[in-house]
This record gives sequence, structure tokens and C-alpha cells, in this order.
Amino acid sequence: MVCVTGTLVLAGTPIGDTADAPPRLAAELEGADIVAAEDTRRLRRLTQALGVQTRGRVVSYFEGNEAARTPELVEALAGGARVLLVTDAGMPSVSDPGYRLVAAAVEKDIKVTAVPGPSAVLTALALSGLPVDRFCFEGFLPRKAGERLSRLREVAAERRTLVYFEAPHRLDDTLTAMAEVFGPMRRAAVCRELTKTYEEVKRGGLGELAAWAAEGVRGEITVVVEGAPESGPADLDAAELVRRVQVREEAGERRKEAIAAVATEAGLPKREVFDAVVAAKNAARTVPADGKGLS
Repeated sequence: MVCVTGTLVLAGTPIGDTADAPPRLAAELEGADIVAAEDTRRLRRLTQALGVQTRGRVVSYFEGNEAARTPELVEALAGGARVLLVTDAGMPSVSDPGYRLVAAAVEKDIKVTAVPGPSAVLTALALSGLPVDRFCFEGFLPRKAGERLSRLREVAAERRTLVYFEAPHRLDDTLTAMAEVFGPMRRAAVCRELTKTYEEVKRGGLGELAAWAAEGVRGEITVVVEGAPESGPADLDAAELVRRVQVREEAGERRKEAIAAVATEAGLPKREVFDAVVAAKNAARTVPADGKGLS
């Protein structure tokens, strides 16, 4: 006896302009047995904009209830239902609810397919003007300053372009931390309100962008950061080596480990980095507040 299961459909929804909705989305909304939505009110506004009606059962599926609701949806899928999963904007499972349900469906050999749609990650990457041949999506950074610095430090030497999501009220702190870890001249782009009326892409060095964000920024934010340059002994001066060690120490690393890590990143002997740190420390001790050397 052949057991016929249902299908889980992940559907991309507009990240701004509803005219960007994929044509198949309307048909899936009308034909699904169950529509699992991150926000049922936003789903209602979307169906009204598209001029369609959901005939199936509509349930909420968001961060707070996905663990409890996933078994219920898997049971429905196992019974032959077609379940459509939509989030507030973009593709489900990409920094949004969905991964847990997909993993559970795959484990039960239930078919999973997608209605491709708008993506803030790819849209921002394409508009950034930065290399797009290789990139990493890092999602949201931790809210706590120390954890945020540690996460950034993990990818300080990453050569691929980096893509982040960020809340507008934390953008200032995040760009400042990025300028500390990656350097103020590292190129980046802040993409705001993509595909919406007030869409804006601000490009520049991280230091410049941090100063701009200090004035306050609103809207949905995606940050694209240039990957680390190929660094070698000739590329990093003593001041930059010291700065990198300081960033790691501030993030909680012991000096010995920080020096070893920076030496590895720069392709230098540990002794050379150590000497630069010691020289900077000695210079700080011997230069008075007025900036004039001791006689």
C-alpha cells in the first residue's frame, strides 16, 4: 500500500511593493488546505492587495509558537494536506520561521517545494556595488555588545562579502562595532526600505556609515559589507596590527591568544605582532597628555 503524503510549500512574499508578488503565490493562497502565516493580519492585507481569498484554514506560525505548532502541521502533511507557509516578507526560513517545519517534513519524507519570490538578501547584495560572486549571509547579530563583537571577530578575516539584517535602532551600534573590528575604511552598503517608496542605499566606509547612522535611521535594514582583503606582511602596518589585537582583547580574548590570532590572519610571525603591541604600549607610557615627547 502506497502512503500518499501532502506537500509543504514555502512561498516568498513581497519585501515591499506588493506588485513584486510571484504569480504563483495567488494560486497557492487560494488552493492550499492550510496557510501558515507569520502574521495573519499581514496575510489578510496581502490577500486583499492580490485580490484573492484563502479557502483553506489559516493558522499563525511565528517564533513564539512554531515549536508547538510544527507537529500539528506535520501531522496534516502526513495526512495529505497541502500546507502553504508564508512570512511577513521574503522567503520563509531565512531569518524567519520555517526551518523547524522544513526539517520535520524532510525527516518524514514529505515533499517540500517553493514558490520563489523576493529576497532582501539578494536584492541588497545586487544593489550594494560590492562583489557578488561569493557571499555569506550572517542574519542578525547578537544584541549584547560583547557578543556582537565576538561574532564580528569570528568573520574579521572572511574574504567573502557579508550580508546582515539589523533593526534600525541598533544600526548605529552595529556599524560602529563593524568599523572597530573590520576597520573604518572597509566598504559597505546600508540598504533601507528595499522596493518601498523611500528606498535608500547608502554606500561608503564603515566609519562614514556609522557617523551617518548616528543621526537616526528608520525602516527595514540590510547591511552588506565588503570581504576582508588579501592581507600579508606588506599590507598591515604596526598600528593596524595593534588595533586588531585591541579589538580581540576588548571582546574578551587574552592578549596571548589575540596576538596569535592576528599573526595567523596577517601571515606574520607572532613575535612581530607581539613587538608591535609592546612598542605601542611603551609609546603610550612615554608620551604625555600634551603630545610632546619627554626630554
